[in-house]
Amino acid sequence: MYKSINIKEIDYINNKIVIDIRDKYLYNLAHIRNSINIPYNYLYIFPNKYLNKYSNYYIYCDSGSKSRKMCIYLNKLGYNTIDLIGGYKEYERNTNDIYL
Repeated sequence: MYKSINIKEIDYINNKIVIDIRDKYLYNLAHIRNSINIPYNYLYIFPNKYLNKYSNYYIYCDSGSKSRKMCIYLNKLGYNTIDLIGGYKEYERNTNDIYL
């Protein structure tokens, strides 16, 4: 089942695992504080290398379209993923808490 939240809500969730699926270059420019970078292709091909089926993962990309596709795909495989709607661009517009 596909789940999503507005990306502005991520700062209010405790003990979260946030995954940035953008390319490493974009992640290194700026990202959500404490997020980890697993580029789209790596996560798509090897989800079992990075995820377990007992944790919740909040996933974002640049604008939200790739993270939505990734969450649908991973949920079908049995992982608990939540799409952060609007992606990094939306987060950047709505917060001052950006890690550079």
